[in-house]
Amino acid sequence: MATNTEVQGLLAFANCAGCAGKLPVQAIAQVVQNLPRIEDPNLLIGADGFSDAGVYRIADNLAMVQTVDFFPPVVDDPFTYGQIAAANALSDAYAMGATPKTVLNIVGYPDDKLPLEPLQEILRGAAERVTAAGAVTVGGHSLRDAEIKFGLAVTGLVDPDRMMTNRGARPGDVLILTKPLGTGFIMSANRKGKCPADALASAVQGMVQLNGASAQAAVEHGAKAATDITGFSLAGHAGELAHSSGVTVRLRLADLPTLPAALDLAAAGYSSRANRSNAEYAGTFTRIEANDPARLPLIYDPQTSGGLLIAIAADRADALLAACQAAGAEGSSIVGDVVARQGETNVVVI
Repeated sequence: MATNTEVQGLLAFANCAGCAGKLPVQAIAQVVQNLPRIEDPNLLIGADGFSDAGVYRIADNLAMVQTVDFFPPVVDDPFTYGQIAAANALSDAYAMGATPKTVLNIVGYPDDKLPLEPLQEILRGAAERVTAAGAVTVGGHSLRDAEIKFGLAVTGLVDPDRMMTNRGARPGDVLILTKPLGTGFIMSANRKGKCPADALASAVQGMVQLNGASAQAAVEHGAKAATDITGFSLAGHAGELAHSSGVTVRLRLADLPTLPAALDLAAAGYSSRANRSNAEYAGTFTRIEANDPARLPLIYDPQTSGGLLIAIAADRADALLAACQAAGAEGSSIVGDVVARQGETNVVVI
């Protein structure tokens, strides 16, 4: 086993960073479509439709929300990595309007190459975010692995009548994004030692931020549709929301909030294979009308612990935006709207 003086940064034990490590959507769809369909009247949201979490009714006014998310390190610091992984996993429950209650840790760890102290810090960082979310860690499972992987299985509760889904967007809704984009470019540059310190700090600050306050504000203002923006990019997740809702979403490229230096790093070529697979996937249902090549890569950038994309009635949008910003999501912005379905087009970038 390695000694403390021999410990490398966590990124040395990851072949990809964060949510950029997800399998491409096309591969997942090919597998899921061949699984048997579940018939249960209490299963409100299942594996179909690429929802952020599963939802199972346990009483007339109460449903259980379950989700799981884990990934390789995105930063070298173990405590911060644990915080980011936990915030990312909790986000799927928040996207449904649910309140997280319990979590289970999921660990892959090379204990033959690293001491256990970094793992303790990963778990401590995750516990800090879980506690901040008002949830409880009840256990977990670990495996020896050649690479480090960590995340959570999350169980939450929601009133089905107040639940948000990726199926509830309606023409006339306004789209609000609660965190700036660009973590994929920043993490790619950081892996190569080329990321400015202030850009990395801004990205980390956003990734550890919980989406709970924004989700609560969305529910209180009557939002019925949301999804969180993670590895499949803004275009990918917005496209899934549009497809599931039977609408088309319009994204205003000039209004997309961005992290410091993200566009510069994108222009310098710091991207991952997920950027390319996202562009291949989302490009099949996205129509580009904007003429801004420098900003266009933002819509395909894989986000780690990204913000919520919320669709809400136009007359409530300004109030929700103000509520999200007041609750700590200062980067929240109106980024587009929802229109009637336009053929096979899920997303229009204007």
